[in-house]
Amino acid sequence: MALYYVAHRLFAAHDRALGAYIAHHLARRFGPDAVFLPFCDTDEETLDHPCKGRRLFELDSERLDLIDAMVAILHGPSLDDGVCMEIGYAAGRGVPILVVITDFQVYGPTADTALRMPFPDPLLQHLVNRVISVPQLGPPGGENDRFQRFLAQNLHAVTQAAIEVVDALAGSPTPGPAMPPPSINGRRLAYLEPSPYGGDDWTARVTDALRAHGFATHQAGRFTNAAADPTLTAIADWTALAHASLAVVDIRGPETPPGAALVIGACAATGRPVYAPEPGSWWTFAHGREPNYRNLMIQYGLTGTFSDLDGLAKRLEA
Repeated sequence: MALYYVAHRLFAAHDRALGAYIAHHLARRFGPDAVFLPFCDTDEETLDHPCKGRRLFELDSERLDLIDAMVAILHGPSLDDGVCMEIGYAAGRGVPILVVITDFQVYGPTADTALRMPFPDPLLQHLVNRVISVPQLGPPGGENDRFQRFLAQNLHAVTQAAIEVVDALAGSPTPGPAMPPPSINGRRLAYLEPSPYGGDDWTARVTDALRAHGFATHQAGRFTNAAADPTLTAIADWTALAHASLAVVDIRGPETPPGAALVIGACAATGRPVYAPEPGSWWTFAHGREPNYRNLMIQYGLTGTFSDLDGLAKRLEA
């Protein structure tokens, strides 16, 4: 029996309900045992464990190692970092990935570009097998209450997305190539994922530190080379990661950028060490769970963090 993983934002009831709605449609077609729904199937609300966040990461990762396809739900320009990490994990294993979006916006690198993409990071476009986009409202209904009418139009779009997901999985999407494990005796290549938001000279300083420890480096080029085709640079970045023995990602700021989350997931799936600077953001707290400095899939997917370049050097020498 095939196993399908529904990756979705977890932190509000409407997001969990949307994940459950998609999972319900999949279960009707393929059977309830063919679907894994995080939070629901890890019993997150009532799970009792001394290190609950790590245990949830382990339970989700165990399923990610077994799945035959992933359905990921993404909305808007600020993409959920946990979902992106799970997509990276599945892509690292070569698992087919279907992404559901109901966002009516598309994205491009500049205001005057002819390029339009469904995501604000072209690496996502490269990794997914199919984008199921239902951006428009459904047909107007006959309800007298305009809010009920508007609700019905939105629910119609969600139902259409669920139907298309089921049909796509029934067609057995083709797996992609799995990322090889890191080479122990091969070239010492470090993959560097800078922040897409720019900022200080962090990238240059980390590059110098890596080279001082004998690493050649590949700096992700999707956002640094404005003249390049972002689709081709996304392919080049993913190819470089597949040849790298480790990765360093910039997760500083209020949230983890989508590309960094994808890289963390791929590294976790393939056994590559992946390091990040301490994010310097507020901590989050949830009932029964240890404090988290990031989404638990990011926090526990990382091999380790560092506070400064000396800390990175110690990680590299360990």
